[in-house]
Amino acid sequence: MKKTVLVTGATGFLGSHLVKALLADGYRVAILKRSFSKTWRIDEVIDQVISFDLDQVSLTDIFSSLEKVDTIIHTATCYGRNSESCVEMLEANVVFPLNLLETAISFNTDTFFNTDTVLPPYLNAYSISKKQFLDWGNQFAQKKAITFVNIKLEHIFGAGDDDSKFVTYIINSCLNNVNELNLTKGEQKRDFIHIDEVVSIYQLLLEKVTDNQICYQEYPVGSGKAIAIRDLVEMIHRLTQSKTILNFGALPYRDGEIMFSEADTQALRYLGYIASSDLEKSLKQTLNIN
Repeated sequence: MKKTVLVTGATGFLGSHLVKALLADGYRVAILKRSFSKTWRIDEVIDQVISFDLDQVSLTDIFSSLEKVDTIIHTATCYGRNSESCVEMLEANVVFPLNLLETAISFNTDTFFNTDTVLPPYLNAYSISKKQFLDWGNQFAQKKAITFVNIKLEHIFGAGDDDSKFVTYIINSCLNNVNELNLTKGEQKRDFIHIDEVVSIYQLLLEKVTDNQICYQEYPVGSGKAIAIRDLVEMIHRLTQSKTILNFGALPYRDGEIMFSEADTQALRYLGYIASSDLEKSLKQTLNIN
């Protein structure tokens, strides 16, 4: 019998890729969205999933109709990029997933995958809210109420990502040959990983974590190789053959700027994960360059 996976954030960048991969793997896929959500990323498979509008039906009714949800993959989040208040951030990143987690436990769901951030917990309202929900998930896992798998995600990129994301912004600026780009010195190092690689890691974890009796598990997800922002921007500039002038040092670093972030992939390698591509190859894939 097919296992049922319930996905939040299914209309977003990561969630949409996961939905398509789960369907291809033969899972029974249900998604949570809003009645007004833009579904263009999953329109080609929308008739293959069981879709619920959160603003029109309760979580209890959703779980009752599905009978058994084996796994939840929670990717929905609010970054605060649209000037959301702290209360709105709390509602989106703590109250909603906590309600989902409690409902899942009451219906005997086996595993909850939480998509977390690598940002320091008290950097901003977003990171605080993510830390608060993580604490709740850890609490339930310690009580052995559910297996809680925390995925600390580095910087993902790929075709179709939001224009507000850094890599997409740089790519679009270079492709459009904007006159100039004002940037920081670019000394800070980040770990960038392509969306296909991230999806393959979720698929691996879906296969492996059920064999582990530990109720709280955490996996940093990234390439395991940090690169200076300047080097990344210059690589994109070269691959796009852009005429844009890059003004490194024109902008100051942000308050609390993280100067180094890199995933420790040891736990993933223990499960059998092997990175499949390097950054330049992944950027070429995103740009559709042979």
